[in-house]
Amino acid sequence: MFDFDATLPFMALQFLVLMVVLNAVFYKPLTKTLDDRDEYIRTTQLSAQERLVKAQKLAQEYEQKLGETRKQAQSVIGAAQADAQKIAASKVAEAQKEAQVARETAGKEIEQQKQEAMRSLEQEVDALSRQILEKLLGAELVK
Repeated sequence: MFDFDATLPFMALQFLVLMVVLNAVFYKPLTKTLDDRDEYIRTTQLSAQERLVKAQKLAQEYEQKLGETRKQAQSVIGAAQADAQKIAASKVAEAQKEAQVARETAGKEIEQQKQEAMRSLEQEVDALSRQILEKLLGAELVK
């Protein structure tokens, strides 16, 4: 069946040479390329993860700053509203005081006019009373 002559060692030698040549020409560059690709993927993935962590930290910081800014804005708005209410209250109080002063002044003027009208009416009543008495009794008896 099998013949063990010089072709068997030659075939084994040819197989070993082919393995060495294939290893040197094909497998080593292929494994080097695969290793380089794997290293590139690994470093790129690590870099992407680091960037993602940095981006998340920045987003969190921005959210905190945004929250603080909103709180500050709300406090500024609240302070402005309080100031506006104080100003409005003082203006209303001032207007009420002015209205009260105007009422008092008007009341005093009305009272003065009333007193003047009463004096005037009293004088007219006195004059009319004299005229009536003079007409009834005569001018000589009234004096």
